[in-house]
Amino acid sequence: MRVNFTVNGRQQEADDVWEGESLLYVLRERMGLPGSKNACEQGECGSCTVRLDGVPVCSCLVAAGQVEGREVVTVEGLADFARQRAEHGGCATGTCGTTLDQAKRWEARPSDSQTGEGSELSPIQQAFIDAGAVQCGFCTPGLLVAADELLERNAEPSDADIREALSGNLCRCTGYEKILDAVRLAAARQEEAV
Repeated sequence: MRVNFTVNGRQQEADDVWEGESLLYVLRERMGLPGSKNACEQGECGSCTVRLDGVPVCSCLVAAGQVEGREVVTVEGLADFARQRAEHGGCATGTCGTTLDQAKRWEARPSDSQTGEGSELSPIQQAFIDAGAVQCGFCTPGLLVAADELLERNAEPSDADIREALSGNLCRCTGYEKILDAVRLAAARQEEAV
């Protein structure tokens, strides 16, 4: 089957998709977006987290056919979407002042959404680096996507809010404290920028 959907603001088409193929497989193997990681394939670890119509989901559990006509944001598109949110004073889900129709017109720059090379980092990505929240990096893409969504809908999250938002993501290296520090840092920087 053929699946047409938007990835990081760009219309995409995947041909010859098998009915049971996961969104994760399509993103990584067919579209060359390796940021989302294939770890448990059971929706338990969160390493493959992407945003589907603004909501964080484990892409290993989403059948590719389910994304027909829908919007997907991967870790490769975070910087462009963060920049566009800042420029428009809104968010991708429409809950922060930008309508969903406006957000759908945002477009990641092609080279950036494919590789991330040569682009600025999103505030949450920079905060993860500055707080030392990245170790092996396998869980990082999923954590970044989930944290970005949290900060989009809640500019001043409590520690309980952060823990809840990241509860579907497992990390075997950091012990989570640096990850929490990174989200707190990004929230503080976001508040200063306003």
